[in-house]
Amino acid sequence: MIGHLRGKLMDKRPTQILVDVGGVGYQVNIPLSTFYALGELRSDVNLLTYTHVREDALALYGFLTAREKHFFEMLISASGVGPSLAIKILSGMSVDELVPAIRRGDLVQLTRIPGVGKKTAERMVVELRDKLASLAAAHEPEKPASRTQLEADVISALENLGYDRRNCERAVEAALKHAAKDQRPHFEELLRESLQQLSGTTKK
Repeated sequence: MIGHLRGKLMDKRPTQILVDVGGVGYQVNIPLSTFYALGELRSDVNLLTYTHVREDALALYGFLTAREKHFFEMLISASGVGPSLAIKILSGMSVDELVPAIRRGDLVQLTRIPGVGKKTAERMVVELRDKLASLAAAHEPEKPASRTQLEADVISALENLGYDRRNCERAVEAALKHAAKDQRPHFEELLRESLQQLSGTTKK
């Protein structure tokens, strides 16, 4: 099973990328959050991966953060949710939005995600609600008391792109200052703004 890939980004699309690892090209399916955080073509890319094996195919799914990969694995454990739908779910809503929606059984919000019908949303709520408590507990020690999970995820994504952690923290703080005070930014928005803040920062 392939659990990690590090190589050169040869091609990228909103839902799929091609990574060259030692001359071998790996086609990896990704959520939009990962796509937004990718660098330019031929830049280094570092992904956590999930390998899905079927009788007629082998597919790779890639993520920038361990939390997002764990949530993907949790989603596919629900009845009726396969890897392709799980990627669509993570592209339609961030983990920070999905967790409270599932916990409170918000079917209206969940069914707004393309491909998620009422029955699938109901199964997600019933089967995943209890598992979410263990997911939060597993990541609790990694989250500083003064930092939200959203900020921690963005910092982790930036570190995976090769930036120094201290610079990442400063960039996220600066990005949050630019965000509207009455509107909490989503993962993708905060990530894009943080990358802009880091545009003049030297990588490791």
